[in-house]
Amino acid sequence: GSGKFSEQVSLAGKVAAVTGANSGIGLESAKELNLRGAKVFMLCRSEQRANDARKKLIEAGCEGSHLLFSECDLSKFASVRACAERMKEAESHLDILINNAGIMFYPQFELTEDGHEMTWQSNHLGPFLLTELLLPLLKKAKDGRIICVSSALHRKVSDPLDLSKVEDKSEYGRMAPYLRSKLANVMYARDLARRLQEEGATHVTANSLHPGVVATDLHNHLPINNSVMMFFSRLIMKSEKEGAQTSLYLAMSSEVKGVSGGFFDDCARVKEHRAARDDEACKKLYEYSKEAVGL
Repeated sequence: GSGKFSEQVSLAGKVAAVTGANSGIGLESAKELNLRGAKVFMLCRSEQRANDARKKLIEAGCEGSHLLFSECDLSKFASVRACAERMKEAESHLDILINNAGIMFYPQFELTEDGHEMTWQSNHLGPFLLTELLLPLLKKAKDGRIICVSSALHRKVSDPLDLSKVEDKSEYGRMAPYLRSKLANVMYARDLARRLQEEGATHVTANSLHPGVVATDLHNHLPINNSVMMFFSRLIMKSEKEGAQTSLYLAMSSEVKGVSGGFFDDCARVKEHRAARDDEACKKLYEYSKEAVGL
């Protein structure tokens, strides 16, 4: 892939939902989908931040009436459930779901109000619950697309995902929980693709991707907050626009219509971690996650 998505696609009449649409790659994804005619639900924690982002998008030429805020805090199952309910009341179908929001390098071990480790819930269990609850709407689309933003760093998990350790305080470090959650994103997309296929719902696809190392808010918790460091990192990192290209490619390119269960980087399918190619492990993660979120 060229790493640049340039195909002319109209999304008129399509409905999309993007988590974390108020900043970074999420904002860029919401903008592009809207500019091509889609109605975009901005699923964000803070209404204030979403509204500020909405103003920016309208200034950039977006259609304001097609940018809708819906509160969704992935670290709270109640918030995710309420958001999914509102979506079902508002829309008859959903064409595109981009699970984009995530946290990285969370500074300490902390449990959510649901009793799960913060990074694991924000990056995996929350998006898992949201996606499962929105499946009925996605199945009503002609060409439903589920996109899970992961990271090539998921390959750094040294062993298969050990579900008995994902929320173990003694296994906590700045990096480990993030890596495990990103591996889970790839495994979940793969298992979801398999289940959709088995149900005969092949008009709905699920894929995961690596956006590139982008200079975004994800790095807020980095210990080095030195402006010189940030200046150099911005030179080697992709811009947010570049970082959103693979998400947009998976959301609308005709090249990936019907393609499901893959992991993509720079608008091309690449190999995922061997642990994510183990269908049994992916199935296990699904069963575990379903129980964890109370489905």
